[in-house]
Amino acid sequence: MRGLSIHQLSVRYGKRLVLHSLCAGPLPRGQITALLGPNGSGKSTLLRALAGLTRAQEGSLALDGEALGLSAAAARSHSVVYLPQALPAGVRLQVLESVLVACRATRGAFGQRDAHGADLARASAVLERLGIGALASRSLDELSGGQRQLVGIAQALVREPQVLLLDEPLSALDLNHQFHVMSVLREITRERDIATVVVLHDINAALRACDQAMLLDGGRIVGFGPAAQVITSESLARVFGVAARIEQCSRGQYQVLIDGLAQNGEAVVEPPSQFDGGSGSGAGSEPDDARQRVISLAERRGSHREAAVRAELAR
Repeated sequence: MRGLSIHQLSVRYGKRLVLHSLCAGPLPRGQITALLGPNGSGKSTLLRALAGLTRAQEGSLALDGEALGLSAAAARSHSVVYLPQALPAGVRLQVLESVLVACRATRGAFGQRDAHGADLARASAVLERLGIGALASRSLDELSGGQRQLVGIAQALVREPQVLLLDEPLSALDLNHQFHVMSVLREITRERDIATVVVLHDINAALRACDQAMLLDGGRIVGFGPAAQVITSESLARVFGVAARIEQCSRGQYQVLIDGLAQNGEAVVEPPSQFDGGSGSGAGSEPDDARQRVISLAERRGSHREAAVRAELAR
């Protein structure tokens, strides 16, 4: 299978070993691989090492069976594109200009000088595909964090990567754009036969939109393969310390439901809330009664808010 392979990759920060002889792959072309794990597990470090931006003390990479050097220059020569969690602040370019700059960076100094029209068409097309064509004339320093993140994704895609490395591309996006961006990434990854690696904290997004998953814990790979096989109740308990169920919804999509914390393999279920009726029996523990109590509480809170607004208007 064609794709990106990792062989005995180790990274140290001073004397601290951050990544421990990682071996995996290939991370296949035409598919999205989710890079998962708790905070501090080494996800961003691995992504930067793959991009040649963090020095690896040991190991090697291969793309489609050919050696890929562990340097930024080697990454650029093989069209490896990395997008950090946030774009640099203080950039006063317009959105379309910034995407054009990224587009021309792919061609380099010796690229065609008469390609402005084609570059403009490519840049405009990727903005439209991400649903942000209306931002083309806006300045980057006027945008919200989520809008800047979308522009960063456009800058990465317009460079036509062979390997696309995205560090938490959904972190600042609303629900609509989270779903839309992952759909577009999935489509473009397949259309262009890209090996795409995405750092995610949303396990449900990984199950829904990613083909493969790599699970890191303590700088080691503890799971790699099809997402539905890597993301299990057992692995979530072991790595994240949560008691979870993986269930199918009415449309057949798998989703993660968290029931509580996991300690030594045992679930620690949260105690009943103040309107759950405690642990009593009878009508108070029936689902319909519990639901009615929640509705009643919400109505009371709504009435209090309404009364407060009326009092403010009357002042």
